[in-house]
Amino acid sequence: MSWSAWGIGYLVSWGLIPLILLRNKPPVSTLAWIWAVILFPYIGPIAYLVFGENRLARKRLRAGRVMAAESERGAKLITNKTRALLAQLDPAERELAEVLSRINETSVTTAEGVRLLVGGADFYAELGREIQAAERHVHIEFYIFRADSRGEELLGHLVAAARRGVEVRVLLDGLGCLGTPSRFFRPLREAGGRFAWFHPSQFFRLRWHINLRNHRKLQIIDGRVAFVGGMNLGREYAGEDPKIGPWRDLTLALHGAAAGKLQAVFADDWFFATREKLSDLRYYPRPQTGARMLVQPMADGPDSAEDPIQSSIVALLSAAKQRAWLTCGYFVPFEPLLTALKLCAARQVDVRLLVSERTDHPLLVQVGRSYYEELLQYGVKIYEFDAAVNHSKCAMIDDRWVMVGSANFDIRSMRLNFELNTLVRDPVLAGELERVLIGDFERGSKQIHLEDFRNRPFLRRAMESLFRPLAPLL
Repeated sequence: MSWSAWGIGYLVSWGLIPLILLRNKPPVSTLAWIWAVILFPYIGPIAYLVFGENRLARKRLRAGRVMAAESERGAKLITNKTRALLAQLDPAERELAEVLSRINETSVTTAEGVRLLVGGADFYAELGREIQAAERHVHIEFYIFRADSRGEELLGHLVAAARRGVEVRVLLDGLGCLGTPSRFFRPLREAGGRFAWFHPSQFFRLRWHINLRNHRKLQIIDGRVAFVGGMNLGREYAGEDPKIGPWRDLTLALHGAAAGKLQAVFADDWFFATREKLSDLRYYPRPQTGARMLVQPMADGPDSAEDPIQSSIVALLSAAKQRAWLTCGYFVPFEPLLTALKLCAARQVDVRLLVSERTDHPLLVQVGRSYYEELLQYGVKIYEFDAAVNHSKCAMIDDRWVMVGSANFDIRSMRLNFELNTLVRDPVLAGELERVLIGDFERGSKQIHLEDFRNRPFLRRAMESLFRPLAPLL
């Protein structure tokens, strides 16, 4: 490339700097983008225009938030039972529950029962059975829905439900399902079901948006049972793709009032994509069962100014007294989460972090390792899971609180994606998750020790340091 071409590239790069500054993003993100456009002429500016611009219409986001408020009227169904469960908590836990409700701008709710589903096979089987038993409405939301044998199987259940007269709505992310054609869902439309893309990527209409994706995984049947977790839909996520191998993920199946509260989250997203309001009370039926455990939904996205999921995790770590065990597919933390992990361990809490070594984004593993040494110095125990791709995102706090959802502990999940986690207070559920995690720590992982990690090869250290400043862009 000629010197004149390089000069033009740098002029374009410098011309973008005022635009980047005017966006008033977090300083670490602003500096990372400035370095990217300066160091990589042509490539940096193009990357910023594709990845860095948050183009999602704020008016539509605000309209969606109003929709959630309307749906909330139908989701607040068993307030007295919720109050009764809150009254049974000790003052510290009751205060934590109130703080979490304020952080997430939605009141705590309850569930009659919660099941922990480990892996794709159990999740797909349970979801299929619930769809077959559906009588009124089925609402499905995935980031990825493959047009493979697993996708065809679930589509068959949805088509059959629509033919029985059940209202069926399917909402998928436009980028996550880039390889799945719309015609795949033609049988559902012909059967009377509804299908929509969330924020579709349309290159020829200048709508090629990489950021601001709907990464939520949420399925609600008749407003009585909801599935929340990290599972996408496809053979690879059931561990059936030989090129990828085993796959680990977690899902919660919640029965009771929590399903109605989560229905409001789906209604929010559906309104954003289609402008159809789902505020009728028939979508939020009054539970016929009791209330056994507290549930706090955590819906996060670029329309949430205060990063509620990250703030909730920080609050949980601050309240932990005995243990805080966390699992994530990708670990590229913001400073508040990094500091909370260190301070929690400094208080002699058993803090363990399980990160997947096998991943579809190996660069993120390198960046995540650049944070290990400072965590290990504070006493955080770090494990890298290599028995499978561990895509699960969960936390267990003090043998009572369990969090499962779609959000990784990385900047993209906390700032750019629409995510959904669910927190449940239930010692029995915590015991189930404890058994799963102990198996992962003891049989599927290798523990990272401080002295060994300090002696890693220079090239590895250099790669980690090189890519860490670009963490906000990944």
